Amino acid sequence: MRPPLFTLIALLCLTSAIRAQREDSVRHEIFGDYTFLSNSLNGLPGSRQPLNGWEVGVAFPSWNNLRFKFDISGYRGTNLGAAQQPLYLLAGAQYDFHLRKETLFAEGLAGEGGANKNWGPNNAAAELPSLAAIFGGGLDTPLTRRISFRVSGDYQYSNFALKGPGPNFFPYRPPGLPNNFARISTGLVWLF
Repeated sequence: MRPPLFTLIALLCLTSAIRAQREDSVRHEIFGDYTFLSNSLNGLPGSRQPLNGWEVGVAFPSWNNLRFKFDISGYRGTNLGAAQQPLYLLAGAQYDFHLRKETLFAEGLAGEGGANKNWGPNNAAAELPSLAAIFGGGLDTPLTRRISFRVSGDYQYSNFALKGPGPNFFPYRPPGLPNNFARISTGLVWLF
């Protein structure tokens, strides 16, 4: 009678230990970062200025190391006599790979970008919404059990255009208007 009882107790302890490890690795993430964008929206050749900004977001508990993620980022700067204030709202997936205590991740996000009304050269009127996408990855290094330091690098695509002359105001893109950007971010991640 004792061996089956001992086996049952051992199995219960083992399954609770495995469950506790699994719950520890499956957590929400809230992150806040400083971010650097390689070029301004109207960064025509010969006049390219980087933009500084912020990024915040949330990633939901992982399923097989894959997380659903929301990301909001905003930037500020000036180029060619016009204020640059783009804002991006993105959603997508993040795949985590655990390497000892560190976590490497790859991400792919898509959504929409918006900007201030007159971001074109010399405050020219411009189209506000744009398709936006981000592909990249990074590294999370734990500082405490619940807080990690994050460094990430991404390729960002957006398709902003200037507003054409009236009466129809069709969007147009002068040659050299950037679509491709590099984005570097660093900040903190809170795991809960």
